[in-house]
Amino acid sequence: MQVLVTGFEPFGGDTINPSALLATRLGGGRIVGAMVAHEILPCAFAPLQARLRGVIAAHRPDLVIAFGLATGRAAISLERVAINVIDARIPDNNGDAPVDRPVIAEGPAAYFSTLPIKAAMADLHDAGIPVEISQTAGTYVCNAAFYSLMHLAATEFPNLRAGFVHLPCLPDMPAAYAGQPALSASTMHRAARTIIKTCLACNTDRRIAAGAVA
Repeated sequence: MQVLVTGFEPFGGDTINPSALLATRLGGGRIVGAMVAHEILPCAFAPLQARLRGVIAAHRPDLVIAFGLATGRAAISLERVAINVIDARIPDNNGDAPVDRPVIAEGPAAYFSTLPIKAAMADLHDAGIPVEISQTAGTYVCNAAFYSLMHLAATEFPNLRAGFVHLPCLPDMPAAYAGQPALSASTMHRAARTIIKTCLACNTDRRIAAGAVA
C-alpha cells in the first residue's frame, strides 16, 4: 500500500503552516507496512489541479490524505464534503482572489470524502485527541484542493480513496498568541498516524452520529 499525504505552504502572512510541517514529518516513513510519501501544495488556486494530478501520477497512491490549516478551529477536523465554489476572502499566494467561481466548471456541485471519517473520529477520540466531523471545508484553497482531489479520484484515478483534514494552529503561531485555539505538533502527528492507520484498516465506515444542527 502506498499513502500520499499533502500539506500547504504558508499563507496569509504566516511563516509556517502546520500542514506542511506534518506532511514533511510523515513523509518517508511507514505506517502499518504502508509507505508514506509527501508533497507540499501551493496555496494558490490556479496550479492546484495540475499539481495534484502530477503528484498522484508520480506516486500512484492507494490513499491520499490532504491536510490544511483552519485558524480558529480547536480540533482535528475530518472534512465530509467538498463544494464546487471558490469565494476567496483573501488573495491566494499568487494574488488571485476569485469570487463565486466554480473550482471545476464542468464538475458536480459537491463530492464526499471517501475516507472512513466516522471510524477515524472514534479512534481519535479513544486516543484522547480533540476531533470533529466538519460539514464544510470553506471556500478557499483548502476546499479547492479537496474538491480537485476528489474530482481526480472520480474521473481519472477510480481506485483512489481520498479526503481532507483541517488542523488548528500551532501554539507558537501569531494567531495562537492572539487567543486562537492551538494543538501541539506532536498531537497533530499522533492524530495523522491514527487517521492513516484507521484508513488502512477500515474499508467500511462506522455509523456514528456526528452531524450538526446548524
